[in-house]
Amino acid sequence: MKHLTTSATTRKRTPLNACWVLVLAAALLGGCKSPATNFYTLSPDASLASSGDSRPIVAVIGPVTIPEIVDRPQIVTRFNDSGVAVHEFERWAQPLKGDIGRVIAADLGTLLNSQQISVFDATHDLPSVWHVRIDVMRFDAVQGRDVVVDVLWAVRPPGKSRVVTGRSVAREAVSGPGFDPIVAAHDRALASVSRDIAAAVQANPVQ
Repeated sequence: MKHLTTSATTRKRTPLNACWVLVLAAALLGGCKSPATNFYTLSPDASLASSGDSRPIVAVIGPVTIPEIVDRPQIVTRFNDSGVAVHEFERWAQPLKGDIGRVIAADLGTLLNSQQISVFDATHDLPSVWHVRIDVMRFDAVQGRDVVVDVLWAVRPPGKSRVVTGRSVAREAVSGPGFDPIVAAHDRALASVSRDIAAAVQANPVQ
């Protein structure tokens, strides 16, 4: 008789236990939901001003190379000299090397007062075209602190075999937490690089 009472009690509790299992499973699934992914893009620096040079400069930006550590969709930040963090849910909206080339082309377009500076060479190497190669050595960021952009660049004037080379290292402070201030600091750093390249172009006028 005692055995039958125990069995009956067990049968009554089984549905209740099953309900608790379902509730716990739902809670666990809800807690494991992935956070939303945020996408970012670099932008030309709106504070740049034209030099007033009216020469019809035609230029092509490329190739552009970047370090493998940042050549990925995820934004990469540093937390010390040898440690990096790859942020899975903070991503570039397009390949970074293409974004860098596009922004430098736009910045140079403003600085040199030209609407004919592009990352796409549709000119078939006409003798009037300037060529600018960009080799990014560092594209570092420390959250809440600063970014460092280190670029080796080479400018080949049209009709000349001599290549003008230079190196620009730009450090910009990050104005606050999050990733928007990091991207904005990279924009300013690339604008600094563009100023150096524009100066090299202006110092080597075409004869």
